[in-house]
Amino acid sequence: MSIYLLEVGTEELPYKFIPQAIEQLNGGFTSFLNDNKVKFSDIKVYATPRRLAVIIDGLDAQTADEEKVIKGPIATVAFDANGNLTPAGEGFVRKNNLTREDLFIQDNYVHAKIVTKGKSISELLKDNVPNIFMKLQGAHFMRWGYNNEKFSRPIKWIVSLLDNEEVKIKIIDKESGRTSRGHRFAGQEILISSPKDYKDALRKEYVIVDQSERKDIIVAKAKEAAATLGAEPYYTDDLLEEVTFITEYPVPAICEFDPRFLDIPEEVTVTVMAVHQRYFALYKGGKLINKFITMTNYIGDEFENIKAGNVRVIKARLDDAVFFFNEDTKKPLENYVESLKGVTFQKGMGSMYDKTQRLIKLSKDIASDLGVSAADVERTAQLCKADLTTNLVFEFTELQGFIGADYARVSGENDKVVQGIKEHYFPLNAESETAKGTEGQIVGIADKIDTVCAVFAAGKKPTGSSDPLGVRRAALGVIRTILDAGLKIDVDKYIKEALKLLPVQRDCADEINEFFVQRMIILLGENYNKNILEGCAARNPLTDIADYVKRVQAVKDLNAPQLLENANRVIRILKEDSLNSVNTGLFVENAETELYNAIVKVSETNDYKAYLSELENLNPAVTKFFDDVLVMDKDEKIKQNRIALLTLLKKKYEYLTDFSKI
Repeated sequence: MSIYLLEVGTEELPYKFIPQAIEQLNGGFTSFLNDNKVKFSDIKVYATPRRLAVIIDGLDAQTADEEKVIKGPIATVAFDANGNLTPAGEGFVRKNNLTREDLFIQDNYVHAKIVTKGKSISELLKDNVPNIFMKLQGAHFMRWGYNNEKFSRPIKWIVSLLDNEEVKIKIIDKESGRTSRGHRFAGQEILISSPKDYKDALRKEYVIVDQSERKDIIVAKAKEAAATLGAEPYYTDDLLEEVTFITEYPVPAICEFDPRFLDIPEEVTVTVMAVHQRYFALYKGGKLINKFITMTNYIGDEFENIKAGNVRVIKARLDDAVFFFNEDTKKPLENYVESLKGVTFQKGMGSMYDKTQRLIKLSKDIASDLGVSAADVERTAQLCKADLTTNLVFEFTELQGFIGADYARVSGENDKVVQGIKEHYFPLNAESETAKGTEGQIVGIADKIDTVCAVFAAGKKPTGSSDPLGVRRAALGVIRTILDAGLKIDVDKYIKEALKLLPVQRDCADEINEFFVQRMIILLGENYNKNILEGCAARNPLTDIADYVKRVQAVKDLNAPQLLENANRVIRILKEDSLNSVNTGLFVENAETELYNAIVKVSETNDYKAYLSELENLNPAVTKFFDDVLVMDKDEKIKQNRIALLTLLKKKYEYLTDFSKI
């Protein structure tokens, strides 16, 4: 078995492109090998800011010979009476590069066996690797130098080795060799003798080529450095990924900033460090301290200049933040509400001030339905978007809500309103926490429903590649908030109410309802069977999402084959539901009376395990009905009455789920 290495060295790649390149290279090489029926055991793709590398292990030296039988014309058409090839026969031979001796007759047709010799893996790699690499796609690709081909950055070197031998390739204007390069500050060329030596050879020259290993090193070193201060580093997945792809040999350096910057909102300081400067903020005893870790891509011993440079940069950023904070807080948060009239929500849907007024109305109505005091809810809705017109949010857009909460606290708003302003944006993503306070829950639900309705009413519903204003995330946010808080909210009702409040009127409530339902099915599909989720959605789940989940949980544990058979038999008979009521005076058979009496005894309850038992108790009466009664009676009145009876039965089944989808 052979092992192949491709390394393409470049100038520093944009960090956002690197994960895409890893995925595309993995997929490209996998498809190439499978399409050419080349056996392999493993593909690994490695990446640093200055290189993309692929190692394929367990390769066969050559693809297997392929043998296939092709069918030609009828024998009497291919040969004349003397056994000589006719023009048709000669055409078949010529077309497939055959000889007369390759032909044989089977089932009165001419056939030929064609053997395609396998290719060496070296030859296949030479012919295909440049094409695979040049199929990489990413933002801002451009031409470099005098080349016509586009790529993210100029290519500086290429290594292409199969076991110990070179596989000569050319990508754009660079030809391959067996010489790689170490860390930029090491300045060392590295002779790669074999793909098996690749990772260790680069490690000796201060390049950790495996991004997973590099990420683990970053976390370990950040924690180790923080521990010297008795602190813990703060980092997100996004920060960790970015630092991983901007370093080849991560080394931590602890820096210190002026403690006066701890007086501004903590979220601002942390955002400046993590998002804008790629620093690890440090917490001690749960409190932010005036130190941070920068992960350098450096192999020397002198860190003073690095530290001083980073401190200068963060000081300038935080000085701006302090200035904006002081300017913004010269007036109370409520004074910014009027300025929302100058901020467009979306085209045709008014300003953020108009949206705020809609949120106040929706939030008050939801609070009323939940039996919650509306005063703090209304105040939260009034102020929740006010920070959008402040200087600090203009500079740090990602902190909307967090800044508003801090400004509300400075302005003397009560704690519930402060918390509600911050939390009404929650959840911030698919995995993050939902709002804990009632005010944030209610206003957040109202805000997200309004956004979804506005997008649909404007005719801009999401497609596969487009998600205007993040409506998928908004719908999931509504669902997660309701489920996490156990709220009984009729979302369908508020969809219709939100549509009425919009400046553009469009009847799309059913479309929005279906959108919410499908997002919910996707969300719950991680824990429940999709067929069960869709079956239980036959009864509008948005009127009470928590109740819908209870039905799903009950059906999930269902083990009642007779009930399933009876329910589906009813569904198959009824092409459409009857609009008539049951007339007991038209009953002819005892089985009709028995079934009717059994049905009316079934009481609809949200104790769905008990309700399932009641449905199972119907089985004997249903079975007897089908054994003794012909539904499609010749007498039209009797027939329609029996259809009405089955419709009544079907509705009892549908109260739980659509059994035809189970």
